[in-house]
Amino acid sequence: MSELGPQDFTRDLLRWSEALAAIARTGIGFTQNLYERERYEEVLHVAADIKAAADDALDVRREQDHFVQEWMESIGEGVPGYVTPKVAIGAIVGNEANEILLVQRKDSGIWLYPTGWADVGYSPAEVALKEVHEETGIECEAVRLLGVVDGMRMGFSRFGMYMLLFHCRATGGELRGHPLETSGVGWFSRDQLPHPTAGAQWWGPMAFNALDGGAHTATFDEPRAPIWRGGDGAA
Repeated sequence: MSELGPQDFTRDLLRWSEALAAIARTGIGFTQNLYERERYEEVLHVAADIKAAADDALDVRREQDHFVQEWMESIGEGVPGYVTPKVAIGAIVGNEANEILLVQRKDSGIWLYPTGWADVGYSPAEVALKEVHEETGIECEAVRLLGVVDGMRMGFSRFGMYMLLFHCRATGGELRGHPLETSGVGWFSRDQLPHPTAGAQWWGPMAFNALDGGAHTATFDEPRAPIWRGGDGAA
């Protein structure tokens, strides 16, 4: 079994706290029993303690009550109360010069491929095309699914989130960044990515292989062993 470093352990703490909170919120959403509700609320407080400890390790200070309040406000009833990871859609868009389309986020200044939350009423591929056009002004067609990524496992999300990443091909339009969401947009070669570009070390090889027309089978995060507590392959 491999040794876990401090960062790996902190990431596991966040995963465990979010998983406990999801179980408790789902239980509250379904139960009609006052006693069970009180037990689930106690689990929420335990989850908040764990998350606060992880935040403390990351030098992010927030009180436990803050987490409990956020979680309680998001509880629904019945099926809407079943807590699942949020779903985001990302698009790796290439042009005829095998350049990649990137946008600069207005809130963070970070460059990344077009992304957005999955919208009800649209298929994942439709969301990809819609997000690309809204954020960049470029029209494109979906080519294939590149992979499904667990955002918490990769370390770019502090809550449960899956990213569905599509390879798309530009078909028209003109570069025009969204005035509220982006502060920059452009085409970039693999050797001239703007700074700072987020996560290029993990998505870059896959993205440019797709733009080059290389063979690709959709990827996914391999199950850990053991799955719940970490261990070999935990990340």
